[in-house]
Amino acid sequence: MSKARQAPIACPKLPSQLTTLTYEFPHGQLVPEHFHPEDQLVYASRGVMTVRTPDGAWVVPAQRAVWIPARVPHSIVMSGAVSMRTLYLRARLARRLPRTCCVVNVSPLLRELILHACSFRTLNRRSRVQRHLIDLIVDQLDTVQTILLQLPNPADPRALRVAETLQRDPSDQSSLEEVCQQAGASKRTIERLFQHETHLSLGKWRQQLRLLRSLELLAAGEKLTHAAFEAGYSTPSAFIAMFRKVLGVTPGKYFENASNGKG
Repeated sequence: MSKARQAPIACPKLPSQLTTLTYEFPHGQLVPEHFHPEDQLVYASRGVMTVRTPDGAWVVPAQRAVWIPARVPHSIVMSGAVSMRTLYLRARLARRLPRTCCVVNVSPLLRELILHACSFRTLNRRSRVQRHLIDLIVDQLDTVQTILLQLPNPADPRALRVAETLQRDPSDQSSLEEVCQQAGASKRTIERLFQHETHLSLGKWRQQLRLLRSLELLAAGEKLTHAAFEAGYSTPSAFIAMFRKVLGVTPGKYFENASNGKG
């Protein structure tokens, strides 16, 4: 008998318009599934976080952040030691961000605003200084750029079986035709379902899975060659090319910049 899914923990409503929390987590730490009445901006100044919701997974490298709208159940697992800075904003205070999760770039100014806000426990508009800080943060959030570092879940049971098979072993070199046949459907059918439900082709979805897995492995301290093969790349050079295409720099340069706070 399959184990029943545990209901997510409901966190109490916070009294202020903007509340901050600072955490230091070891590698492998899991924050169990929960949700907040507030919107959240979860920022990693080091390490990599993987946020999972019923709709998919979002991998958050250092110097990036994940936007989690109010009442979205989510869990977080840490790859490498993680320094987390979280802003809880009264729901819809930042009106231009979507009502779905997304990974966003954090500009140098927004990074400094997040760190400064975290020197307060709570911020309220009744204080002139804190009101200005809240307004600056919201202004910055209105202009952030999103990054394609999510892995959406398909809903159809056949497509979901394919997704789960690929996730169990991203390094498996089985063809997509073979994986689809094992799930009881043709590749053409699964392709159509993935495109409709995740807005990614099946091949793009697999590429995204491998990239996100490689980020987790590198953050955990694995060597580049091992991370590339473990994530399913045929060669380290193929991995480096894909990494550069998505994140703009090589893995070595990216993690060097992240450790120096220049992500």
